[in-house]
This record gives sequence, structure tokens and C-alpha cells, in this order.
Amino acid sequence: MSAVMAEHTWVDIGPIASIPRLGARVLKRNGVDIAVFRNAEDEVFALLNRCPHKGGPLSEGIVYGRTVACPLHNLCMDLATGQAQAPDEGRAATFAVRIDGDRVLVSMTPV
Repeated sequence: MSAVMAEHTWVDIGPIASIPRLGARVLKRNGVDIAVFRNAEDEVFALLNRCPHKGGPLSEGIVYGRTVACPLHNLCMDLATGQAQAPDEGRAATFAVRIDGDRVLVSMTPV
């Protein structure tokens, strides 16, 4: 295990199949809601489940490629970085994700 991994508290949220393809699940821990996304290529990403613009639930947005569109106003967020795509501004906190076999583990420490 690397030193970076040792700094994280990992939560096993279940098999990758439990996250809908082109959708998300919400992990709720200690008052924090984390949206865990799965795209068409079975890549998994985790963002704070709150749009930085109007606070919309990103987990209810449309996933395409490596992007999610906020359900309130279509602000598009990069799933890997949490950064809003131009011309919009803002950033959602990201959380590290690991795949162990078919299990998805999410760090509770924002990146």
C-alpha cells in the first residue's frame, strides 16, 4: 500500500454493478453526501453531491463521457477533476476511488 493510500479512510460501497451505468449512487457519511458515478466505460468517479453554482444534486444529473450535467441548470462538471467546463466556473470537491476486484472503495478525504 502506498503512503498516499494510507492517508485515506476507504469505504466499500459494494460491487461496481451496484452503480448504474451512466448514473450514480449517493454515499452518505457523517453529514457528507458523495455522488459516486459510473460512466459507459465503467470508470468510477466521486464528487461532492452538490453543484457549486446552485447546490443541485449532481447525482441526479446526466452522465456522458467523463462529464455530469447538473439537473438544475446544466452546468457541466468534469467527473475526474470536479471542475466546471467553460464558460461556467466553480469546482465540486472530488474523492479518490479505488476498484478492488469488483468492489468500489471511496475515500472519505476530499482530494
